[in-house]
Amino acid sequence: MNSISKKEMEAVYQEMKTPLKYGMVLWEEGADIDCPNVIRLSDGTWRMIYARHVPGAEREGYETWMAKSTDLLHWETEGKLLAQREEGWDALQADGGLCLLNPQWEGSQNVETFEGKYWMTYIGGNLPGYETDPLQMGMAYSADLTPGSWERLLDPILRQDDIDARDFERKTLYKSTVLYDREKTLGYPFVMYYNAKQEGVWVERIGMAVSRDMRHWRRYGNGAVIDLGIEDRWNISGDPQIIRYGNLWVMHYFVGKGNTAYDTFACSRDLYHWTRWEGEPLISPSESFDKTFAHKPYVLKYEGCVYHFYCAVGEKGRGIAVALSK
Repeated sequence: MNSISKKEMEAVYQEMKTPLKYGMVLWEEGADIDCPNVIRLSDGTWRMIYARHVPGAEREGYETWMAKSTDLLHWETEGKLLAQREEGWDALQADGGLCLLNPQWEGSQNVETFEGKYWMTYIGGNLPGYETDPLQMGMAYSADLTPGSWERLLDPILRQDDIDARDFERKTLYKSTVLYDREKTLGYPFVMYYNAKQEGVWVERIGMAVSRDMRHWRRYGNGAVIDLGIEDRWNISGDPQIIRYGNLWVMHYFVGKGNTAYDTFACSRDLYHWTRWEGEPLISPSESFDKTFAHKPYVLKYEGCVYHFYCAVGEKGRGIAVALSK
C-alpha cells in the first residue's frame, strides 16, 4: 500500500519542524550563496557544499564551493570544488551537489562512495548569467573531498533535448540528488531526483532517473513525481533532498509560487509514489534576512536537534541560513 495517512504525515511534520530561526550562517558581500548540502566527516567536523554566483562578473555563472564547521552554526570557507572552465558545454556554470548522502534520519550524516570515488551531480551550462537556459546535468568524481581534486565526465549525463526527455523537462535541468539504494527498490542501486523546467510557461516539477553505474542514466516513469498542478503561471517544485525516517521516505523540497518560496515535504513508501504535505510549510519567509524567499532545504538531526539549512533571500541578499527545532 503506497498511500500515506494524515497521521503519518503529521508525525513527520512534528518531528522535522524547526520554529527557531538562528539566522544567516554563510553570507558574502557581493555574491549569491545557494543550494546547501551538509555532511559530517570521520573526524567529527562538518562540511557544507554550496553554490556561489557573483552578479555582474565578467564570466558570470555558478561555481561550487565548500565550507567547514565544528558546530553546524559557524562556518569558514575552505575552497572551490568545481570551477568555471575555459571552454566546453559547462564552461560558465557548475552548481554541484554531493551524491550518495547517507539518508538515515539521525544517522552518521556521512557521504558514501562508489568504486572508491565520491560523486557530484552539477548544473552545467556555457552561457553567462544566473541560471541562463539551457542548463544540463553533469557528473564529477573524486577520490577525496578536497578542493581541486574533482574530475568531470566529458558529456552531460542528462540533457533537456535527450530522446527520452519528458515534456516537463524540455527547457532546462536543475538541482539533483542521488540516493544509493542498496535494496534496489526500483530495480536500480542509484536513484536520482531533480527539478526541471518545461517549455512555455515557467513551471518546474521534480522527476526521476535511475542508473547502475553513476555514469549512464535513464528516466524513470512517464512524468513528474512532484507536481503542484498549476499550468498557467510561474510555479516551482525544486531542490529535493531524500531522508529515510522509520519506514518512510521523506522528500524535502521547496515550493515557489506567487511572490514567495518556502520549504515543505512529501512522503513515500516505494520511492516513486509521493504524498505531498498540505499543511504549514517547514520554513517560510518571516525575518528581514529571508523576507523574500526561504527555500532550498537541507535538513538533518544531530544530538537531538533538527537543523534546517536553507537559502535565505532578503535584506542581505542571497545566503545560507539555518533554523532549529530547539
